[in-house]
Amino acid sequence: MELLTKTLVLFLVFTLSKAAPAQDSAVNDGGDGPGKPDRCDGIQFDAIAPDEKGKVHYFKDGYIWNSFRGPSQLSSEYFRDLSGRVDAAFRMHNTENPDNHDHIYVFQGDKVSSYFNQSLEEGYPKGIQEEFPGIPNNLDAAVECPKGECMTNSVLFFKGNDVHVYDIATKAIKMKTWAHLPVCASALRWLEHYYCFHGHNFTRFHPVSGEVNGTYPKDARHYFMHCPNFGHGGDRTAVKCSDIKLDAITTDDAGRTYIFTGPTYTRLDTHRDGLHAFPIVRGWKEVTKGVDAVFSYTNKIYLIKGDQVYIYKTDTHFTLVEGYPKTVKEELGIEGHVDAAFVCPSEDTVHIIQGARMHDVDLSATPRVVSQGVPLPLSGIDAGLCGADGIKIFRGSHFYKYASPMILAMSRIAPFPVKITSAMVGCED
Repeated sequence: MELLTKTLVLFLVFTLSKAAPAQDSAVNDGGDGPGKPDRCDGIQFDAIAPDEKGKVHYFKDGYIWNSFRGPSQLSSEYFRDLSGRVDAAFRMHNTENPDNHDHIYVFQGDKVSSYFNQSLEEGYPKGIQEEFPGIPNNLDAAVECPKGECMTNSVLFFKGNDVHVYDIATKAIKMKTWAHLPVCASALRWLEHYYCFHGHNFTRFHPVSGEVNGTYPKDARHYFMHCPNFGHGGDRTAVKCSDIKLDAITTDDAGRTYIFTGPTYTRLDTHRDGLHAFPIVRGWKEVTKGVDAVFSYTNKIYLIKGDQVYIYKTDTHFTLVEGYPKTVKEELGIEGHVDAAFVCPSEDTVHIIQGARMHDVDLSATPRVVSQGVPLPLSGIDAGLCGADGIKIFRGSHFYKYASPMILAMSRIAPFPVKITSAMVGCED
């Protein structure tokens, strides 16, 4: 539960049809100066990669932009011993080997260098074949793909329309050809989304199939930087903390926490890369009009809207389980509108809140076993989340803390309400 208060740093509400990095709201600090490239001119980047702190770096002809604001500088002024044009770069995701996890790998010709904290690692640069056997020289782009998004912890190396899928652990390579995707001059993984940059445009693609959904290409200047005469791709709406209202919140078995409000959702555990709201249909394409309640159980996420329950596998890019949606009555044995739902870690019971009553449903039993229900000290509950340190019950712009479902069920007087603050959700006090 500490995740909620520690990682909810910003909470941006964006329009349904547009989504862009939270950092995009930063302004471009004027021109880059005589002789320096200006990304607002519509240039094609040589490489794009985040560092261990989540700051995204843009490379072009020996220059670099650090994050979404500010002018360019010589890459050698930022990364020690790095000079000249970069072919490709990516941030390594390899939690099984902390010696190279979160290091930036930079490719130039037939060489690769590893950087951490802006410093060149000992023994680098190396030949690409020495570090990544079977990967060609003079790459176009590269991007990391963690297990769960790809089949294994992998790196996607791009050259022309060919994609070399490199298994980090086994060093095995699978070749794919994505002729439908533009030739990527650079690639970026951001908040589990994958972007191919070509010219001054980008195209979002699926890391396993290369599938492109949506209207692309789009101009990067609308989304990944702020440039004069270019509107921001996602318009921020300033929300007062007193007006905050959550529809649902849940943490899945992998520790990923999602917050739902209106037609959008935000990943809360990705604060290192910036928090940002995306349309719910981007993650769960069958759910088109928001949610009433959400909970997670046995590597699945349950989305409740009206009298329907949608169940998705969380380890396969949110694939809808065959046969769903089903009615709430059929799946949970509950009738009527569901206001909130939550499952505590390592338990088989989902706690369903309807009005001022809470029912317990045994998810391990078929047919479902539903408790008679107990009165609660609160009504008008919007959402609930259970973690190792207890329960948070959300109502409007406040939340209430309980030590356990039993304490919640036995309470007759609500605890002191805690305000949702700007430090938690980026609202305006």
